Amino acid sequence: MKTLQAHLVNYACYHRDLRNIHTHFVGIPLIVLAVAVLLACLPLGMGLLALHPVLLGAILFYLRLDLALGALMAVVMLLAGWAGTVLAALPWGLWLGLALFVAGWVIQFVGHAYEGRKPAFVDDLVGLLVGPLFVVAEWLFLLGFYRDLQACIIEAAGPVRTVQKVAAGG
Repeated sequence: MKTLQAHLVNYACYHRDLRNIHTHFVGIPLIVLAVAVLLACLPLGMGLLALHPVLLGAILFYLRLDLALGALMAVVMLLAGWAGTVLAALPWGLWLGLALFVAGWVIQFVGHAYEGRKPAFVDDLVGLLVGPLFVVAEWLFLLGFYRDLQACIIEAAGPVRTVQKVAAGG
């Protein structure tokens, strides 16, 4: 199994445009919530929903990569699961889940249009699990945490590109 650093470096290689990263701050949480809603609409029996084994698998994946970051991801995923269950119970919960899913992916593809590169999951389906981790890691980097990990990602994937404004008349 790849390391945390290897997963994030691979994912970061598809996400070096700051506008793309910013769209992921919105699109990925929408998709995670949407998937939670949709899976909460599927009962498995004995009080279990399709959401439960998926959440457990995702949390175990994150914990195996890094205990501290995995614990934070577990909280994030459990909150998404709780919110998804609440929203799925609404009379129009399924439609809300579908709308969130579509909106999240539209935002993602806008970001990748800026990037000029396909999404990471196209080459590796594990990217679907790494995406939420990437967003949380990027937030942690902005808050000053995991600086060594951030430096390794930048060294391996390159710096994040920002859009430079062109001076008028020049």
